[in-house]
Amino acid sequence: MTQQEDTPSGSDRPVGRLPSRLPRPAGELEQLEAVWRLPRGWRSVTAVNNTYIGKLYIGTALLFLVLAGVLGLLMRAQLAVPEARLLSATTYNQVFTMHGTVMMFLFAVPVVEAIAVYLLPNMLGARDLPFPRLSAYAYWAYAFGGLAFFCTLFVGLAPDGGWFMYPPLTSRVYSPGLNADFWLLGIGFIEISAIAGAVELIVGILMTRAPGMSLGRMPVYAWAMLIVGLMIVFAFPAVIAGTALLEMERAFDWPFFVAERGGDPLLWQHLFWFFGHPEVYIIFLPAAGMVSAMVPTLARTPLVGQRAIVAALLATGFFSFALWAHHMFTAGLGSLSMSFVSAASLAVAVPTAMQVFAWIATWWRGRPRLNTPTLFLLGFLFTFVLGGLTGVMVAVLPFDWQVHDSYFIVAHLHYVLIGGVLFPVFAALYYWLPLLKGQGLSERLGRWVFGLVFGGFHLAFFPMHIAGLLGMPRRVYTYAPGLGWEWPNLLSSLGAATLALGVALLLADLLRGLRRPAREHGNPWQAATLEWLPSDTYGTRSIPQVDSRDPLWRHPGLPEEVVQGGHWLPGTATGRRETLVTHPVDAAPTHLIVLPGYSWLPVLAAFGTAAFFLLLTVKWVATALAFGVLAVGGVLAWLWQGDRLPAAARAEVADGVWLPVGAWGLRSHSWWATLILLVVDATVLASIAFAHVHVAMRGDVCPPPGARLPAPLPLALASAGFVLSGALLSWAGRGRRRATLTRRRCLPVLAAAALTAAAFVLLLDAHAEAGLAPSVQAWGATVAALLSYQGFHVALQVVMACYLCARIAARLSTPRQRASFDNIELLWWGSGLQGVVAAVLPHVVAGWMA
Repeated sequence: MTQQEDTPSGSDRPVGRLPSRLPRPAGELEQLEAVWRLPRGWRSVTAVNNTYIGKLYIGTALLFLVLAGVLGLLMRAQLAVPEARLLSATTYNQVFTMHGTVMMFLFAVPVVEAIAVYLLPNMLGARDLPFPRLSAYAYWAYAFGGLAFFCTLFVGLAPDGGWFMYPPLTSRVYSPGLNADFWLLGIGFIEISAIAGAVELIVGILMTRAPGMSLGRMPVYAWAMLIVGLMIVFAFPAVIAGTALLEMERAFDWPFFVAERGGDPLLWQHLFWFFGHPEVYIIFLPAAGMVSAMVPTLARTPLVGQRAIVAALLATGFFSFALWAHHMFTAGLGSLSMSFVSAASLAVAVPTAMQVFAWIATWWRGRPRLNTPTLFLLGFLFTFVLGGLTGVMVAVLPFDWQVHDSYFIVAHLHYVLIGGVLFPVFAALYYWLPLLKGQGLSERLGRWVFGLVFGGFHLAFFPMHIAGLLGMPRRVYTYAPGLGWEWPNLLSSLGAATLALGVALLLADLLRGLRRPAREHGNPWQAATLEWLPSDTYGTRSIPQVDSRDPLWRHPGLPEEVVQGGHWLPGTATGRRETLVTHPVDAAPTHLIVLPGYSWLPVLAAFGTAAFFLLLTVKWVATALAFGVLAVGGVLAWLWQGDRLPAAARAEVADGVWLPVGAWGLRSHSWWATLILLVVDATVLASIAFAHVHVAMRGDVCPPPGARLPAPLPLALASAGFVLSGALLSWAGRGRRRATLTRRRCLPVLAAAALTAAAFVLLLDAHAEAGLAPSVQAWGATVAALLSYQGFHVALQVVMACYLCARIAARLSTPRQRASFDNIELLWWGSGLQGVVAAVLPHVVAGWMA
């Protein structure tokens, strides 16, 4: 091994294979262990390490799988025989709504993010993800809120409108209680958790890979999670907007979905399924990535067509956004749009088939071992392909018109979701569990588990195809005898019990394994990827230099080199937790980032977030606002701590190689995370804007009779105020790259906040003068929704201005600690531009329709 000096040009991006000095200095490893040591006892809940949070995340997701499975068993017991009386109609509606909601929102999406949080840092060779406290906040918000949401089932307040919550069934007229509100507001913490996890994963995958792990060498699983993160950024905002609109309709009588007052119930379906159908692939693509990680190891040969698989993942993510109306073929859409969506629904099968053929080719070329993970992967292929075939069937319009909202669709959904997610997740448990404590699951019991799960699944869901073709509709709590549905339903119920027995056996074996003593995990499968390197709470002893797609196969001695500290960052360069940041394309090291340690702040912020949404549901407004303040305060406190850097501007990351500590602007990981949040924010605004355009197009004229547009002059002044406030804030931060900002800069910062607040007041006054009546017409309600969303941003800008002034007053806005100002400036401009959109959009739409 040779030593590499800095590049001759003086660049901070060393290239090539670069080891550190051997042997390493005495005490270096002990210092690294001390810095990354987990808190003990009850303080362990403050830990933020990806391995700790990932384990909690996976365990909680499996708990929700069990809870949703119990609800599914209750449903199958009710439907096992005709005219059963186990559950009343009301209780059954709550049970099937909670079953679907828990499976989709509390198990399927969280479990794939949880596995990624646990696996990806080690697979990428990083010490941890770049925002450990964000991961902790995402988990605790999900855990607190999810458990409280599930408990509504025990007090009769569980939602009962289906996991899709179609209006007008879920309007205040037909659902006057709090049940629907618990779904609409209670689901907010799940959306926040998923988006927070997506931001973490996107930035982590692009910026914290091991040196040399270029995009071409990145594992397929990392590619899958990168694509999924981007899909979450664009898909989840639509359901955030939809749930906000429906809750405002229920709370304030703003008739977005009331046809009699200019609204449209189909607007909800557009918003919900723009999220809902990509969500199917948000769940499937991580599972496909896990399959692509496991198949080469189990077949003992490199993955066939890796570049083609990555292209297929990208194509699947792209096509998934064209399929939302796939669920609306019987809703009365135009023939042209339905034909387009039908074609897209058929086209998405092509990239999926590419991956299936690549997996089959890898097994064919290799020497597969028929162990439990392989059995589950084969079961996944068989099941998912059957689900894909029925997906092609329901993509054909005449067939879909016959089976829509029948049990055929229920069968198709479960074949795709359970076949495409549960089987790979179970394979992953058997494959990656040795990483946890060095102990694997029982191979003998595993074969029984597979037999019960695979056989029980097909016995449970294949007869549903037949019941659906015989005319059995979805969402019925009982049925009359003599319709030919008795045998399919009885077989389905027996199959569900068999499937549950297999899952129970797996969980029992899992608990037994977790009680066994820990040991070194080694590399029991002889895998090629970096997660099998010897690791601890700090990841690997040194961050390896990567020069191939299969580093452990190409360099069998790499584990020993890493353990001896022979690669990058063998200790703690600053005396704190750190990881390398590398270039997003070629993974050359650019700088070092300091990671925050354990803290109560993410736990408190998450608890405040969950309590805010749940208490708002029961109309405890004052208490909810208090917990909202707790959530915001917790986030601001950890941001305050996070923008602190060590005194040293550079640190030695390998012998003779020094890198900057921290970065700013385009090189900063926090700047890119802020930009992703802006994309999320803009997509929410786009969804509300779509609602306005959709409602406007339904009317004969725009604005509708009885409504008026405000005068152009105050709108122009308000728009100018939003833009000028951004310019004023940027002017306040001038020179921050060269000198510490003084307290005099607080005056223009506060003036920028006052200007944006004044612009918003002017905008409100203009609409009030025009007689805006959001409770009268849907058109006015959509305008009020745009104004409300901008009002939220103005309040956020005031908070950001106060936070920024506090940092300036504390002399913490220095040239090396300017990330807070950079990020707030970016958010400020985004909020200002959204204000311009809210001001001018109604005029633009009215002019276009004129």
